[in-house]
Amino acid sequence: MQPSGAKDTQLRESNSQKVHPQPMEEAANQNPEAVEAVVSRIFTNISSLKSAYIQLQSAHTPYDPDKIQAADKLVISELKNLSELKHFYREHNPKPVCVSPQDSRLAAEIQEQQSLLKTYEVMVKKFQSEIQNKDSEILQLQQQILEASQKRIKLEKNLKLRGLSAKESENAVNEDGHFSVDLTPELFRSAVEAAYRAIHDFSKPLINMMKAAGWDLDAAANSIEPDLVYAKRAHKKYAFESHICQRMFAEFQNEFFCVKYENSAVPNDSFYHQYLALRESDPLDVVVQNPKSLFGNFCRKKYLEVVHSKMESAFFGNLDQRNYIMSGGHPRTAFYQAFLKLTKSIWLLHRLAYSFDPPVRVFQVKRGTDFSEVYMESVLENFTVDENEKPKVGLMVMPGFHVRGSAIKCQVYLTGVKVTE
Repeated sequence: MQPSGAKDTQLRESNSQKVHPQPMEEAANQNPEAVEAVVSRIFTNISSLKSAYIQLQSAHTPYDPDKIQAADKLVISELKNLSELKHFYREHNPKPVCVSPQDSRLAAEIQEQQSLLKTYEVMVKKFQSEIQNKDSEILQLQQQILEASQKRIKLEKNLKLRGLSAKESENAVNEDGHFSVDLTPELFRSAVEAAYRAIHDFSKPLINMMKAAGWDLDAAANSIEPDLVYAKRAHKKYAFESHICQRMFAEFQNEFFCVKYENSAVPNDSFYHQYLALRESDPLDVVVQNPKSLFGNFCRKKYLEVVHSKMESAFFGNLDQRNYIMSGGHPRTAFYQAFLKLTKSIWLLHRLAYSFDPPVRVFQVKRGTDFSEVYMESVLENFTVDENEKPKVGLMVMPGFHVRGSAIKCQVYLTGVKVTE
């Protein structure tokens, strides 16, 4: 045993010694697993930073401020972690870790794989978004191609109907200053199609105004054609189109077409000139300039037949427009202008029908008539019929016509069929 004085002297010498930190190289040689764990953490942090940056990029397309802010915070957090690792490395003073280096390295690898997985998920979502955008662009281009093709076909049809070549165009204007056209079945067919579109177009605001006025559309459709079974409730619109058609084509087979002429007989060329005069004109301008003309009287009479007084009172709250029309005027309201477009198409069809020699004959079919593909065409495109069932006419939406030995089919709504999507 040492004397107590010598022991105290040795203790003081031990306490007075300074402990210097070891260089990093020496520490690495002494504990390579710890250094490997630090390097693994650095790689893990870089992977997390890459994932955060990709999230920040994806938040800009589409632009999402909340996602951008969250991704920005994540990027800043990862940069801060990387900065801390940098300072830790420079100080050469790694702090003791409670867990073993093997566990630390394994945890770092797991975190790195999770970051990579998140990166791949972000990239997959980005690619899916790009695919959806491309699909949308393809659909838009296909729609544009379809519309362009339809316009091209329509223009080619109109040019064919005009029958005007470059050499003939100079002589295509008649003495009244109107462009003449050849009287062909194709010309009349195009006029029939225009009249049917006009009936359909006028029925839309009429139904909308009935809805706005609080009318029961089911009851209104039933009053037009009682107890008719429709394949779909939306098909009741054909009842209103049929109502308009029946009123507008009443007396169509008569050359006077419900208006009075000064002469008892009208020559065919007079019908043709009336057709040419109105074809390119605004119907409102025509009736305003000459309210009591044949066309003006026709518009007045048909309006009072198609639009009932109760309907007009429900629409406008009064009968001022009706009284103005009955007194010989033609109002400039949007509703009446829409009706004038309809009357113009029907009037032109009648003028054109009686321009032919012999005149075009109109034919109609009644409810309950067996469907015939020779003279009828269904307004429903996709439908099926049971084996033992025969489809029958429920409504005639547009009459048919006989022109120069050929038939233009009438448009009908069928019963006894099943509609397929």
